Amino acid sequence: MRLSFLNYPFLFIFFIGSILSTGSFAQINSVTSGEQLLTELKISTFDIDATPPVGSYLAYDKMENSGELGLRARGLVLLGNGKPVVLCAVDWLGIANEGQDAFKKALAEAADTDIDRVVVHTLHQHDAPVCDFSAERILKRNGIKPQSFKSDFQRKFIKRLKAVVENSVKTPRPVTHYSIGAAPVYKVASNRRIMDENGRMMPMRGSSCKDSLLQAKPEGIIDSMVSVIGLWNGDTPVAVLSFYATHPQSYYLTRVANPDFPGIARFFRQLEVPDALHVHFNGAGGNIAAGKYNDGSHETRAVLAARLADGMKRAWELGKPVEINVSEVGWFTEAVSLQPAKGVKEQIELEMKTGNMRYLTNNIQKLAWIKRAEKGQQINISCLKLGNARILFMPGKPFVEYQLAAKAMHPELFVAMAAYGDYGPFYIGTREAYKQGGYEIEVSPVTCDAEEVLITAMKKLLAH
Repeated sequence: MRLSFLNYPFLFIFFIGSILSTGSFAQINSVTSGEQLLTELKISTFDIDATPPVGSYLAYDKMENSGELGLRARGLVLLGNGKPVVLCAVDWLGIANEGQDAFKKALAEAADTDIDRVVVHTLHQHDAPVCDFSAERILKRNGIKPQSFKSDFQRKFIKRLKAVVENSVKTPRPVTHYSIGAAPVYKVASNRRIMDENGRMMPMRGSSCKDSLLQAKPEGIIDSMVSVIGLWNGDTPVAVLSFYATHPQSYYLTRVANPDFPGIARFFRQLEVPDALHVHFNGAGGNIAAGKYNDGSHETRAVLAARLADGMKRAWELGKPVEINVSEVGWFTEAVSLQPAKGVKEQIELEMKTGNMRYLTNNIQKLAWIKRAEKGQQINISCLKLGNARILFMPGKPFVEYQLAAKAMHPELFVAMAAYGDYGPFYIGTREAYKQGGYEIEVSPVTCDAEEVLITAMKKLLAH
């Protein structure tokens, strides 16, 4: 089927009501006899330095230094209806396959919950580590140095993160209210895929672009809105979750670990609302980047960060705290199977023997995912219900059309999306995109059938 949402306008106006649903929803994991249904909603927050030591491998280079802000892993544990839910966002390129398994297992143990109630997402900065223990094992078995997939630091980091989360859940804070707001971000995101007047794919307008012809083209299909959800204890904000869809690169390959412009924007907002921990998620930005507004000059990083922070601020100010209780919180999960594209496994197995570090970083996690998929390994798509808000947690690098489709399914709800969960499936395009071709489709390890699978799962999750 062809997505009808391709014709939707990319600006969505959200009408935020003060009337919340009071119905009780079934949870994926029902409360067992050994659990107690809390009478009030609580959260604990965690924040830990995720910067590797100098000399470690970043995704594409050996690290020589750390930027002033460094990298962070941030998140929260939500305690209330059923077992705890853990949300974690990491300033890394990607966490895939057995790397995801290890993160989720550690966080589940730390929060005393089930693995399918844990999500781990990355912001996809390029001057940052990548993590996939499956990919590391494949490379070692083939006599290839794992380089970026060398896991010494990543394994130690997971242990440190687990300890921090274990400590955080000892002192949870009540959540009595939540707030929701969305505002446009001006002159940051633009679609990377540009068609000429004959419907042919033009050169990609990437994260940065110096081609005046490509820069002059329209923004294309994007979601310009940044979505912001606040969690409050009375009149004090305790956590802020933000969601914006774009590749996060201003410039990279610097050998300096840094969170790029989304991390800087998050830092600005943390300074302005210091009582709450700010956790940012990258939305469905597989085909979105800053190329129209970014020429790659180093000064532009600060400009992009300020524009994103400005949108976050306006979205935050639109949100008015509304009371919430545990009956208005739910966690829902759908396990999906994505079909690997024919020939991709064989091609990577052949090319990895001579591929450079960049090739290996971009491809071995795909090979690992295909091997897991062939054995029947599924990937979870999850949804957090908070009153009138729904947050979808997606794998890979899905195109922005999936995010727009989710919002269009239930315009009466406040829908946000976090992508870049399990990094194994890499780019996930729409069915139409697989007909058009282009870079993202050429390197995608999944088929066009992914559209129907994901749309079906999102509909089920948002129906709760």
